[in-house]
Amino acid sequence: MLSAFKKIFVFLSATVLALGTTVSCDGLIYDGEGDCAVTYRVKFRYDMNMKFADAFSHEVSRVTLYVLGGDGSIIWSKTESGDALAAEDYSMVVDVPAGRYDLLAWCDSGDYGSFSVAKADDKTDLKCSLNTKTATDGTPYVDSDIDRLYYGYLAGADFTADEGTVVATVNLMKDTNHFSIVLQHISGEPMDKSKFSFSIVADNAFMDWDNSLILQGKPEERPAPETSVDYRAWSVESGSATIEKTTRADASLNVVIAELTTARLFGARNDIHQPRLNVTNRESGKDVLSVPLIDFALLVKGKYNEAMEDQEYLDRQDDYNMVFFLDDQDRWINTFIYINSWKVVLQNEDL
Repeated sequence: MLSAFKKIFVFLSATVLALGTTVSCDGLIYDGEGDCAVTYRVKFRYDMNMKFADAFSHEVSRVTLYVLGGDGSIIWSKTESGDALAAEDYSMVVDVPAGRYDLLAWCDSGDYGSFSVAKADDKTDLKCSLNTKTATDGTPYVDSDIDRLYYGYLAGADFTADEGTVVATVNLMKDTNHFSIVLQHISGEPMDKSKFSFSIVADNAFMDWDNSLILQGKPEERPAPETSVDYRAWSVESGSATIEKTTRADASLNVVIAELTTARLFGARNDIHQPRLNVTNRESGKDVLSVPLIDFALLVKGKYNEAMEDQEYLDRQDDYNMVFFLDDQDRWINTFIYINSWKVVLQNEDL
């Protein structure tokens, strides 16, 4: 009997010794040759929106991550794009020595190549600029849809562990905005889309490494619109619908719908021109309307969002629908408008 117990003990001892090459690192079992390894990963989250829900996998198609040393130098960078980013468990593997780092990311939808980030060795040179065309009078402009741009920064990511998987998360902010501008005759009469031009003039084409606005010269040297970007409508369409009524003749609804996309919007500042939405009658050359864009966007901030700072609201809200009503002479009836389905009654000071 004793001999049998000795044989069992020897067998178990040999088994434990054999497993000893794969059991280590606080009891974790690692594949491969049994060496303890560490993996640093970075996840990205975009919930800086009005739904407060992570939309990264649905919106972002390309990510460029910069790992920064304590002096701001770029010690590692990588770009990833495509279907991999759509996976809910997507993260980027970061190949750096153990340490603490700042992480900076510029991301986009990857459709049009609308933005350029400067090649750099230091974070202060990681500036992002909108790619524009130049009109005959020297005005920079864009007349097509632009990529959705996102920015993120995480200070002090802790990559000091020497085993296991370490994950840091970079929160993103969206730097672009989509506008649908609707013109409607109050009479319901048909509208000719070729009669109108639409644009947003804004001084926001250059972003610094920290996502702040880079201004080109002093305010007095930047008279709008000569040095501001002219965001022109990239789609203008006519639409109509019949409204059925039971007590009288059906009514007709006719509209012109223009779509425009801009870079990041900033709240009231003394050093920039207030962005303006302009609609012009091509035949007469006269303004149909010209309104301060930021003031109008904030008109529907609403009771639910009153505790939110204006800049946070502008950064979270990225889609605006504005309906303007015209009389039979194509003049704006400036007593009320609809913004994101809210009716806003205007006073003179709103214009």
